[in-house]
Amino acid sequence: MSLTSAMMTGLTGLNGNQIRIDNIGNNVSNINTTAFKGARANFENQFALTLAGGTAPNGASGGTNPSQIGMGTRLSSVQRNFSGGPIESTGVPTDMAIDGAGFFIVRTPTSNQAYTRDGTFKLDASQTLVTGQGFPVLGYGVDENFQISPGRLTSLTIPLGAMAAARATTRAFMDGNLNASGAIATQGSIHTTQAFVDGGGAPATGATLLTDLYDPASPGNPLFQVGNTITVDRVSKGGRELPPATYTVTDTSTLDDFASFLQSSLGINTDPAVGGTPGVRVSTTNPPGVGALVIEGNPGADNNLTMDFSSIRSSNANAPTPFAVTSQQEANGESVYTSLIVYDSLGTPVQVDLTMTLESKSDAGNTWRFYATSNDDTGPGSVVGTGTLTFDPDGRLISVQDNTLQISRTGTGAVTPLSVTLDFSNVTGLTSANSSLISPLQDGYPSGVLTDFSVGTDGVITGSFSNGLNRTLGQIALATFTNPEGLVVDANNTYLVGPNSGEAMISAPQSLGAGRVVSHSLELSNVDLTREFIGLITASTGFSASGRIITTSNDLLNELLMIAR
Repeated sequence: MSLTSAMMTGLTGLNGNQIRIDNIGNNVSNINTTAFKGARANFENQFALTLAGGTAPNGASGGTNPSQIGMGTRLSSVQRNFSGGPIESTGVPTDMAIDGAGFFIVRTPTSNQAYTRDGTFKLDASQTLVTGQGFPVLGYGVDENFQISPGRLTSLTIPLGAMAAARATTRAFMDGNLNASGAIATQGSIHTTQAFVDGGGAPATGATLLTDLYDPASPGNPLFQVGNTITVDRVSKGGRELPPATYTVTDTSTLDDFASFLQSSLGINTDPAVGGTPGVRVSTTNPPGVGALVIEGNPGADNNLTMDFSSIRSSNANAPTPFAVTSQQEANGESVYTSLIVYDSLGTPVQVDLTMTLESKSDAGNTWRFYATSNDDTGPGSVVGTGTLTFDPDGRLISVQDNTLQISRTGTGAVTPLSVTLDFSNVTGLTSANSSLISPLQDGYPSGVLTDFSVGTDGVITGSFSNGLNRTLGQIALATFTNPEGLVVDANNTYLVGPNSGEAMISAPQSLGAGRVVSHSLELSNVDLTREFIGLITASTGFSASGRIITTSNDLLNELLMIAR
């Protein structure tokens, strides 16, 4: 073996230690790089020069070992350490870290998928979740019902301040207790007016024009003229003041037309199922007098109508209070009132007034009837439904009839009618001091805008809307690999699939071996600075020692040259 061979051996030592220093330098320079994975340089010896091959032992002598002189070192591999780095809380909602195995999936400008552990994400101008370099983060989107649609990767959009959400109510849930010891509702309130006549002095009928309607006490003074407005106000129902309503007199308006308007304004239910003769009608008998208006309400104390002569006013200055209303009887019976808000398909709130009355009692249990009205109904009347609840002797609800309300939304742009089913399954019929009824929950909601969002450990992005609702906006997807050390390192903290990495196995976090997502946090570099400094010392020592081999060989060659001289 020559001295030049020793010099070449020293050169391999210089190269090897230089590579290790280069690798350590890269690790140290990325000590603050988000989710950086440190690497180490592994070396192996080169082939050796064999001076003697060695012999096997025999009967005459023992064996000899081979005599070999190594020819230096060379790089075996650069191995990346994919162990998790420390996780630091940042408080930034778009920051994410992975605790465990897996990589975030991003789409590069060339439409290729790349993989990263760097969760320094942000929202761009289109409210798309992107990396710091603008690469869209991929995951699973949601359908129109805010249900995650797995299986197809897509970019994730979080439209803060822009996305509206509304849903029509389909079911309203009722809760409470209806007092079984109350009195049965047997009658509604009755009010009458004076008996009217027409211009010829004959008793008024339903077909009599309002412009031909007279009070017998003022036969020469018509009560209404075309264009007059009739205002129904200062009327209470069960102690609740009803909203005012206005009727405009035309040249074809009849007393029946006004009676229908008044009946609708007062929310009187005339469904044959309620029994009795509720409604507003023109009397044909005495009393109260042929041509008088009879206003009969529904049974139950909370249906009791209270009104007087000033409750119906006219814009006709000659007859400002044309109807002399007097009370004939009051409504009776156990009842309870509540109101609830439901929503149409545009998210518009619609108020429903609900009154329950005790209709009957028997040894088999009690039956209650509900009366539902809505002044937001855009149809010809405010009555939107009536039905019954039947309880067994133990106060348990055993049947419900006609509990779906139909609320007209004609002319609003919303789906019409709005169908709302009243769920009375939590209502009981036990004896108590008084009846109680509330609607704690319904499944519709008004329109709202996205104000905030959060990311769960399963990668699900949940949006918080200004209307108080939370809805799923998407889900972060993670990719795992059979051999992550086989990934090819690319720029921008990303990796590409390599020949020895295996194909990406894409799944939701916390499934198929993928780790969990930690929001408001970032993964730090996993480089151990102490270990790197020790490696730097040993590498620099090895570099110096390899250089000494070269200088020593050079000195010996010089000595040979001196001998030759």
